[in-house]
Amino acid sequence: MADPASYTRHFPVSWDELHRNAKALSWRLVDQGPWKGIVAVTRGGLVPAAIIARELEIRLIDTICVSTYDHMNQRESMVLKGTEGGDGEGWLIIDDLVDTGKTAIIVRKMLPKAHFATVYAKPAGRPLVDTFITEVSQDTWIQFPWDIELQYAQPIVSRTRGDK
Repeated sequence: MADPASYTRHFPVSWDELHRNAKALSWRLVDQGPWKGIVAVTRGGLVPAAIIARELEIRLIDTICVSTYDHMNQRESMVLKGTEGGDGEGWLIIDDLVDTGKTAIIVRKMLPKAHFATVYAKPAGRPLVDTFITEVSQDTWIQFPWDIELQYAQPIVSRTRGDK
C-alpha cells in the first residue's frame, strides 16, 4: 500500500451496507461447505465473520490476529495470534478486505487449504482470495463503520475544485 496521500477516493461503508454485503457473501458460500468453522482475521474480519457464522449456522469461530496497519499506513506485519486449524482443510477464513495481499499471504501460509473469503477486494490482493463480494480500485480507502463518525461531507465537485 502506498502513502495515504495516494488515496484519491474514499468509500464510506455504513453498518447496513456492511451487513448486506456480508449476507451476500454468505449466499455465495452456503453451497461450498460444510465448514468445520470460521477463522476471522482480526480486527476487520470479526464483524463479517459474526454475520456469516449466523447465516451459515457455524458455531466454531477462531481468530488469526495479524497487524499490518496503523490507520492508513502499512507497517511490518506481526502475527499476534495463530490458530490450531491444521492446514485449513474445511475451514473458512473471513476478512473484511484484501488490499495489497500482505495479510492474505501470511494467513494463506498458515492455512493453505482453507477457503478465503472477503467482503471487499482490491486488484492487488484479489488473486489471493477465493470469494469476495465487491471490488474497489487500489487507490480507494475503504472507511469501515467502526472507524468513522457522522459528520458533514463536502460535495464531490467542491472537493475536486479545491474549495474549502
